[in-house]
Amino acid sequence: MLNRRDLLKLSSVAASSLLLPTGLRPAFAASEDITIGAPLPMSGPFAANGKFGSMGTAMIVEEVGKVLDRKLSYLEIDTEGKPATAVRKVQEAMERGVTMFSGGILSSEALAMGKEVAKGKGVFITTAGADEITGSECNKNTFRWSVPTFGAIEQTVRPLIEQLPNAKRWYTITPQYVFGDGLLNAAKAIFKEKGIEHVGNSYHSLTEKEFSGYLTNAMAAKPDALLILNFGSQSSDTLRQAVSFGMKNRMTILLAWASGLEQFEALGPELMEGVYFGAQYWHGIDSPFNRELVAKVQAKHKMNPNYAFASAYLTTKILIDAAAKAGSTEGPAVIQAMEGMKYAGLTGDEEIRATDHQVIKNYYLLKGKAKSAMKDKDDYADIISFGKSFQSPEQAQCKMA
Repeated sequence: MLNRRDLLKLSSVAASSLLLPTGLRPAFAASEDITIGAPLPMSGPFAANGKFGSMGTAMIVEEVGKVLDRKLSYLEIDTEGKPATAVRKVQEAMERGVTMFSGGILSSEALAMGKEVAKGKGVFITTAGADEITGSECNKNTFRWSVPTFGAIEQTVRPLIEQLPNAKRWYTITPQYVFGDGLLNAAKAIFKEKGIEHVGNSYHSLTEKEFSGYLTNAMAAKPDALLILNFGSQSSDTLRQAVSFGMKNRMTILLAWASGLEQFEALGPELMEGVYFGAQYWHGIDSPFNRELVAKVQAKHKMNPNYAFASAYLTTKILIDAAAKAGSTEGPAVIQAMEGMKYAGLTGDEEIRATDHQVIKNYYLLKGKAKSAMKDKDDYADIISFGKSFQSPEQAQCKMA
């Protein structure tokens, strides 16, 4: 596959970029540019998500071209998926005058970057999932497009329990950090409400690649359903190993937070058939803006947009539109323009809630299709249900200064 730079066909990079630290590379460089920072994990275990996020940012920046009569550019920032690295590189970008940032796929790095951008009086919009981002650690300078962990579980576990009334015993596999705990706690609350027996949980680290021990423990508990709460390559590895153990034939499997098409391409229909997936985005969503984006991406890149691509495209567009509305790239002005913003989004009509900066949007429950049922090479899943589930800012403990 062509890399992002080949796709953009950039002819040159300004000489000043040679002085930048590794991982801070401008796709276009000029001192008078309006530059949007794209802090993404371009290396490390979540690099695939970062690559597609960067492509999405590149596409909308190239498409718009100019804002406020100034050339629009973006700065690719490799966070490596590490909070400390992300903070340092965002600091360096702000020292160069960057005030607007779209990125932060991992919750741990997004929380850290949000605080740093707030110190610099910039504006940051992320797709990370931890409830704290627009909850107990919310701040005036941070916005979030993705549905929090609470909503993801409400729109996957709850409808699946209703569809499978005999699935009374559930086992969970959870990454041990803020994102995983958010998903797990939300699931436990539904289990308690619905009289579901939570027969066990296995925690694992963010660097884990071998899940056979956790899956052996799960099988020993004899659950009716396995709830996989990790993300990216870790969730793919967990599912592959679960299927190889024959677990798909013994229980219902739900992967609560899938990254969509890019992940499904790697898994394939044989693994996916009959498995349930939660998703922030799916290219088959029938909304005017999404249909338009899918057509543009197919024309330009000869592919369908996945979650990382589409969400980066949209969140960057939100920043651009807000700057144009505010007539400024200064953080306070852009923030004011974003608060309460309503727009035609990927999932239909979307709105940025002013009180906690959470975008109100749909979350989707998908089910993997048999290969024989696929209408085209990307038709991996059907949308089973979708809806909007959000705690109030008070419930989420958001106290914005």
